[in-house]
Amino acid sequence: MSPEVVHSATKSFLVVEDERSTLDLLISILTLKYPMVVIHSANNGMTALELFTQHAPKIVITDINMSGMNGLQLAEKIRALTPDAQIIALTGNSNKLSLHDSPEDEFPFAVKIMKPVVFQDLFAAIDRCLYTPE
Repeated sequence: MSPEVVHSATKSFLVVEDERSTLDLLISILTLKYPMVVIHSANNGMTALELFTQHAPKIVITDINMSGMNGLQLAEKIRALTPDAQIIALTGNSNKLSLHDSPEDEFPFAVKIMKPVVFQDLFAAIDRCLYTPE
């Protein structure tokens, strides 16, 4: 039995990052920039998937390289539940093959952002996702 996604009227983001200091920084910056948005966070893919099914966030911002379930696997599971989910990938690896091994038209991320994160780029990506029709 697959989990059902609960849809919420409150806008929320899910931030997934296995490095604690980076996760804390992302949460702090996003809370300041988007004060009316609820920020959920996880330090691994399994917890993130549970939070996604519980809260149905508008946007998922995930690291790619994580142990256990990586960001690509997480994105594929989220897309299986919610095909139009807005997922932003963060990666420190500039090698395109590290981001995906599927054709570009099947790529599960709305946007890819390189680390170290330029927050203006992240905000622009979030704003594009926020104003994408559901």
